[in-house]
Amino acid sequence: MNLARCLTMIDLLCTRDFPAQHGRTDVGTGGPGYLMAALRTSDGFWEDDGTRREETEEQFEADRDGLTERLADRWGPPHRVSLASTLERSMSDDEDIPEPWASLSGHVPDVHLWQSPDTARWIALGVSQWDRELPFQLLVLVTVIDPP
Repeated sequence: MNLARCLTMIDLLCTRDFPAQHGRTDVGTGGPGYLMAALRTSDGFWEDDGTRREETEEQFEADRDGLTERLADRWGPPHRVSLASTLERSMSDDEDIPEPWASLSGHVPDVHLWQSPDTARWIALGVSQWDRELPFQLLVLVTVIDPP
């Protein structure tokens, strides 16, 4: 992982305007009030017996933790937030979870979360995998939408 490139991308997202509509952007995805980018993406695991997948998951978590240390120097220790209840609530008809939190909770089990005192934007860092055969991603989300 190129730590300097990841920090540069986070800085860019923290200062960039948000798109007016939900969809793809030049850095990932975005919509009113948020931008999300993959800082790193692994290969898929279609032919894996599980060993390479486990090693890759451990590496992505270590990369997230290393980046967390650098971001903690800026904004202090992160809040470590499980998105399990957000996912559960987003699947019920009783509550409308706002984007990007509803989508994020579908494939990121937890995030390291800060709120920048300079911009009041939330910065969330998490490891994503949509399904066992699909790649891991180290994701960063920058948003003005409060976590649910």
